[in-house]
Amino acid sequence: MNNIRNLWAETFGTFWLVLGGCGTAVLAGSGVGTLGISIAFGLTVLTMAYAVGHVSGGHFNPAVTVGLWAGGRFPAKDIPLYVLAQVVGAILAAFVIYWIASGNADWSLAKDGLAANSYGKYTMAAAFVTEVVLTAFFLIVIMGSTHKLAPAGAAPIAIGFALTLIHLISIPVTNTSVNPARSTGPALLVGGDALGQLPLFWIAPLIGGALGGWLYRTLICED
Repeated sequence: MNNIRNLWAETFGTFWLVLGGCGTAVLAGSGVGTLGISIAFGLTVLTMAYAVGHVSGGHFNPAVTVGLWAGGRFPAKDIPLYVLAQVVGAILAAFVIYWIASGNADWSLAKDGLAANSYGKYTMAAAFVTEVVLTAFFLIVIMGSTHKLAPAGAAPIAIGFALTLIHLISIPVTNTSVNPARSTGPALLVGGDALGQLPLFWIAPLIGGALGGWLYRTLICED
């Protein structure tokens, strides 16, 4: 059984990721654009990795948890509770964003949304490949930067920049998931197509995470 502090750290970390990233998209996206939103997502992971990474490992993402398991860094028995904590944090953050955004009379959930993921402008196949490949490389960066031979203290910076880059690539394609918890929070509130497309944003990142963790462990560098 996980230490309860680990689960709280994952809940708070994922809450911050969704609040900072999706919150920027919803509340300030028209001002900061794709670059600003991408940086915001990267900063959430960077800051929380330093804040609570030493407590829980700083996953904040079911795909990262599964990827670290595939890479031999995390026990399978602890995956369900970590994923539950992450999803709870994401849902709570989505409600907070919704509450804040509702304070603007010009905003509406139906019109403006909550930065939910979607592949409406691209084919399902394009969205699937995007999410698998980018999540796999995200895990490769995570595995490498947290390796015992990697420079001390550099991991949060490398991971944060990697997530920023991932968003710059894929916001136009899927609005960037690479994180099933991040996708779940907004989709539950938005409903409709966002909820209908949610399975892809679980399946593809989980496959990508497992693939990236396995590839790093098998082909690049053993612990």
